[in-house]
Amino acid sequence: MVLERQFISADMFLEYVEQIDDRIVELVEGVIVDMSRPGWEHGEILMLLAGRIHSHVREHDLGRVAVGDTGFVLERREDGKDTVRGLDLAFISKERSAERLSSGWTTIAPDLAVEVISPSNKASDIEKKVQQLLQAGTTLIWIVYPEMRIVSVHKPVGAITLRENDALTGGDILPGFEVRVSDIFPS
Repeated sequence: MVLERQFISADMFLEYVEQIDDRIVELVEGVIVDMSRPGWEHGEILMLLAGRIHSHVREHDLGRVAVGDTGFVLERREDGKDTVRGLDLAFISKERSAERLSSGWTTIAPDLAVEVISPSNKASDIEKKVQQLLQAGTTLIWIVYPEMRIVSVHKPVGAITLRENDALTGGDILPGFEVRVSDIFPS
């Protein structure tokens, strides 16, 4: 007897997630994947960066910012292998967020996605997430590596690595935003 693997859709995943309260999960190509709970350093880095981004976005009326593993439907497939990813921080421009964003997951890919790496993250999983975000239409991704105190900046045209003395800028996505990489890490 051959058992066929069952995949779940983004809609079924939303129903599932609403019934659980003790797990952090994502849906990757139709399969539920458990995520680790972030530690203190992760949360502190996210707060330092999110505070700066949120202030800049509000001051210049650029759009909307969300944190806390906000869910994004990055792919819906006819074979049921949908992908819903949680992001540590996401920014959607004012032009793209003109419509009211739902209380559930959004199908609008963020303009900027930020992930703070935890010790349990695997390089292959992070690379897959970056590729899924780019394919969904995200144009700027910052992957923050606390242990190395660097930020990997991904765009559709390639990636660069910024070190502590480098400036992390928002480019066309967050015009005028700039912070030294060392300033997003706790002292």
